[in-house]
Amino acid sequence: MKTVISLIAGLLLFSGCARGQDMGGHHHTPAASPTDAIETQDWAKQRLAKSSRHQEWVKVKNGTREVNSFVVYPEVKNKATAVVVIHEIFGMSDWVQSLTDQLAEAGYIAIAPDLLSGMGPNGGGTSSLDRNGVGQAIRDLPPDQITADLNAVASYVSKLPASNGKVVVTGYCWGGSQSFRFATNRPSLKAAFVFYGSVPAGTDNAPDKTAVAKINAPVYGFYAGNDARIDATIPATTAAMAELKKTYDPVTYEGAGHGFMRAGEAPEPAAPTATGNKEADDKATADYQKALTAYKGNKKARDEAWTRWKKLLASI
Repeated sequence: MKTVISLIAGLLLFSGCARGQDMGGHHHTPAASPTDAIETQDWAKQRLAKSSRHQEWVKVKNGTREVNSFVVYPEVKNKATAVVVIHEIFGMSDWVQSLTDQLAEAGYIAIAPDLLSGMGPNGGGTSSLDRNGVGQAIRDLPPDQITADLNAVASYVSKLPASNGKVVVTGYCWGGSQSFRFATNRPSLKAAFVFYGSVPAGTDNAPDKTAVAKINAPVYGFYAGNDARIDATIPATTAAMAELKKTYDPVTYEGAGHGFMRAGEAPEPAAPTATGNKEADDKATADYQKALTAYKGNKKARDEAWTRWKKLLASI
């Protein structure tokens, strides 16, 4: 019963992702796994630990800032395209690192910057903050700093000896909105993959056409059918992108909820154990069935999104 309740609480947490705001030197350090300040993700941590791919943390210079970034290299013969991974509103989690490794498994250099680098106590990042601290720090991030950090990371990864110079961006939840926004700020991007994020908007919440006009890369959207808040932005985004002759290809995955890429990878919920208390057992069973239905919808969406995403990446 505890497992079911925890999963439902996690799904509610996913649904609370906030809408996005609108190479210098670097130092290498051994790979490590900072503690997720939001929730324990042992399943993601274990998957990451089993990887044979080269993983490392690098500090990418952005002026006087150092952006702590997790890099994973593919095991391929030729130079590879790079993917900049923008984390959720939950900061640098074990799942974000696992996803970065999975992109390398698919044949790409993947780099996930901790955009909370230097924003925590004593100059720490996500791992130095508790859940409330992460949320507050994310809300306090200056938009220009986010852009500068991402530009520094994109420039760094594009110049790695193993890179072919091509850079794309992806992001999730808050990071999904930031990936859309980054496409308006970096003309050289080859593509933006927006997972349940929204277009940069003006004070009237309509698409910011001045910003959108600066997009050069195709934008591919991945949305959940059970995500009315974000889905409500798609029609206006489609119209604005078409008006400005920009490529925008949104796909909605029915039966999925906000955050399906992570929720669909988590372990399947376990059936509750009967206690003999009919009222409690009936509630536990109902909660389990609800969680199981959500899990299946999210897993199906994640699998389909991965298939689509890898085909799109291969075409770049």
